[in-house]
Amino acid sequence: MSRIPKISWQEITPERVYLNRRQLMVGAGAALSAVALAACGVEPPAAAPAPASAAGESASPTATPDTRAPAAGATTDELGDPLNDFEQITNYNNFYEFSTDKQSVAKLAANFPLTPWTVTVGGLVDNPITYDMDDIRKAFDIEERIYRLRCVEAWSMVIPWMGFPLGKLLAAAGPKSDAKYVRFQTLHDPALMPGQNSTWYSWPYTEGLRLDEAMNDLAILSTGLYGKDLLPQSGAPLRLVVPWKYGFKSIKSIVSIELVAEQPNSLWMDAAPNEYGFYANVNPDVDHPRWSQASERRIGELGRRATLPFNGYAEQVAGLYDGMDLRKNF
Repeated sequence: MSRIPKISWQEITPERVYLNRRQLMVGAGAALSAVALAACGVEPPAAAPAPASAAGESASPTATPDTRAPAAGATTDELGDPLNDFEQITNYNNFYEFSTDKQSVAKLAANFPLTPWTVTVGGLVDNPITYDMDDIRKAFDIEERIYRLRCVEAWSMVIPWMGFPLGKLLAAAGPKSDAKYVRFQTLHDPALMPGQNSTWYSWPYTEGLRLDEAMNDLAILSTGLYGKDLLPQSGAPLRLVVPWKYGFKSIKSIVSIELVAEQPNSLWMDAAPNEYGFYANVNPDVDHPRWSQASERRIGELGRRATLPFNGYAEQVAGLYDGMDLRKNF
């Protein structure tokens, strides 16, 4: 898909009109390649570490293509589930840097400044670089990815993200042979993000992936959703989306991406290591210590639905964990 121009979200066509345009584009044959996607907010998960081989030796900077992507302009994910609407997605947010109350985040984040914004890419790389958001939009083609988002709290959404594969950015940085993991960090500014004044968590928010996970084509860096730039409550201006993992892994408002040799710790691993490990793969057979993960509540629907292993993306990602004990490495 061609790169989305930088346009203020206030100037964009309303969502319903946008959806109609998307349908017309499909009918007219204007299908541009896209992929599927979803992610949750910033919340506690279930996940843990694992070493080398099954945990990935040195990963080659070659992205793994997704073969089950919805067509461009689709109004459902590849399983036929309809998209959540813009209002649902942008008004039910886990973002503890602002508040632990999902429905207060949008208001508290409304005046969060998004410019200037830089993202440093460094650590064990041949080509360290600092990008501003204009650099990122020029360097990487923006695609639509319709993904399911499964929160560790057992609710879910279907979201049409705009973004590009994380693997493309990492390949441009040139991972060194001893790089095994990727460490991400959110902006730390308690004056702008009042939730960071809480002493309960070890700010700044940090997260990590194995390098081979990060190079999988499903993992993207998102700059928008529904064809609009991300709003602050959704993790603007740049967030990670890893649709086969619980949403808290998809770190928001990123300022630093660092390749490292050792498995990085994360905010949730620090806060409750017995509940939240490193991997956080969606697994209906491994309950959170305080609730079942076997089913989920899709926002906007009545009742519950069964949770799928790897959030329905097993075909693309299960091979990353061959030989691993997914209960131990939760």
